Amino acid sequence: MTAGQEISAWRPRVAGVVEVFHARFTEHSYPMHVHDSWTLLIVDDGAVRYDLDRHEHGTPGGAVTILPPDVPHNGSPATADGFRKRVVYLERTQLDDSLIAPAVDGPDVLDAVLRLRVGQLHTALGRRGEELEAESRLALIAERLRDHLRPRQVAGPRAPGRSIARRLREVLDARVVDGVTLAEAALLVHAHPTHLVRAFTAEFGIAPHQYLTSRRIERARRLLLDGRTPGDVARATGFYDQSHLTRHFKRMVGVAPGRYARRDAT
Repeated sequence: MTAGQEISAWRPRVAGVVEVFHARFTEHSYPMHVHDSWTLLIVDDGAVRYDLDRHEHGTPGGAVTILPPDVPHNGSPATADGFRKRVVYLERTQLDDSLIAPAVDGPDVLDAVLRLRVGQLHTALGRRGEELEAESRLALIAERLRDHLRPRQVAGPRAPGRSIARRLREVLDARVVDGVTLAEAALLVHAHPTHLVRAFTAEFGIAPHQYLTSRRIERARRLLLDGRTPGDVARATGFYDQSHLTRHFKRMVGVAPGRYARRDAT
């Protein structure tokens, strides 16, 4: 782990929670990537500047940031001293997909009660034997998030002709480990390769290869938290070898795979 970084990641025995991630970064910047889960973020020190669906945002003090699944975003320190954050990744079933568009429109929620409850959730998630408390707090948080997101107007209908991009995403999701060449993908979705790349990037704000890599990293994080070795994880997630995994993992997560998972967790 490089200087100026503190990272702790684990998977608690709590239904609905995919992963807990605590970190302090002074220089690391996340490239554009996606998650297949809901991201619930609070910043304890400093601030984060990020782009979500090609719109710039910052984390205002006291806010709870909710990043929806499948929507590209990045992140970097907004202050010279960096930032300290706590993140909980929630299973997609915790919030309905109909709330994705409202979350894109307003990802930073200023709600003191919600912020307090998220902090309490992290405390419970960090203690063994407190699973029931964590599940109870999560239920209240999900309910309050739904209250915030439901009143917003969802985005208007998408422009016609974008089904090509969605079909390519389905191909990439089905071939995360094996991968697919651009020529193969073009044949599968019946589109010219160049048009396919342009359509996908225009629709999702991320290039197809970046999307596939982020999906692989997402899977690698889960396997590392299961206790598997980086070499094994590299083979299981479609990377050429461990060094290939390490290069992309450090760029996206900010730490090498071997130092990622909290080893004292059960």
